[in-house]
Amino acid sequence: MPGEEETVFHQPVLVPEVLQQLRIGRGGVFVDGTVGEGGHAGAMLQASTPDGRVLGIDRDPRSLARASATLAGSGGRFMPAQGNYADMEAIAAERSIFAVDGVLLDLGLSSRQLEAPGYGFSFQVDEPLDMRFDPQSLLSADELVNTYSEQQLADIISEYGEEPRARRIAQAMVRNRPIHSSGQLARIVAGALGANKRRRTHPATRTFQALRIAVNDELQHLDRGLGAAVRLLSAGGRLAVISYHSLEDRTVKQILAREASSCICPPGLPVCVCGHEPSVKLVNRKIIRPLSEEIESNPRSRSARMRVAERLAP
Repeated sequence: MPGEEETVFHQPVLVPEVLQQLRIGRGGVFVDGTVGEGGHAGAMLQASTPDGRVLGIDRDPRSLARASATLAGSGGRFMPAQGNYADMEAIAAERSIFAVDGVLLDLGLSSRQLEAPGYGFSFQVDEPLDMRFDPQSLLSADELVNTYSEQQLADIISEYGEEPRARRIAQAMVRNRPIHSSGQLARIVAGALGANKRRRTHPATRTFQALRIAVNDELQHLDRGLGAAVRLLSAGGRLAVISYHSLEDRTVKQILAREASSCICPPGLPVCVCGHEPSVKLVNRKIIRPLSEEIESNPRSRSARMRVAERLAP
């Protein structure tokens, strides 16, 4: 359709803040572990001219293809790789990269993934349930919704969506099977929750978030990915993580706090027995958020929050 590319092009968030916090200047090697369509990576390449390089990783081959096309004029300084950022050490090693100066993880969905057909992430478009970043992954939202037990669904929606009425939603989903489209699922969830004039978001928001996290195993990959990023950073290199909801941000905060701690023993032990050595220091105790000007021009940025850590010398 005419104008579709403009409508769904993803506008990256916190770009000046990312460049500042990762201290990107001339040269250097960086990883964008969730490269999407290349918005952040392009800014990183521009800031690191003439010979800075960016390894761009994404699970979604469709997004990666668009990023590669967008950054084709970088003279080979952009290195695309389809894969999971949790495996960034191995992906980097395949390109003879064993230490980097900075890592960025933007954990949000792109505008195209939300608006364009073929993803099934959004309740705003009625299409087949999918929600996989990697189309080759085995588990889809369709399979999860139609085969998991009521208890399993309730646990997923409660834990990953932080939805207080998860049981009611799970009951409605099981009662209305089979469910094969995002629109059908959204209507079932809305019907289960009923009308609420005080609700500021669509009633299916938390349920769709929970299913997407479960389908893509996002929190487990986040834990692995943060550890991999820390190990890949050279001393003084920085990791920046942008999250968009409280569960994600809380997970990032806890993992980075653990990495920055000199003791991770269970509370109550009289002496430390873990022998843990901090691998990072926390750069910002206060969350970095978009400025009001950015939120005005890109309303989807309003929920973004960034945390930054710096690699200590081993």
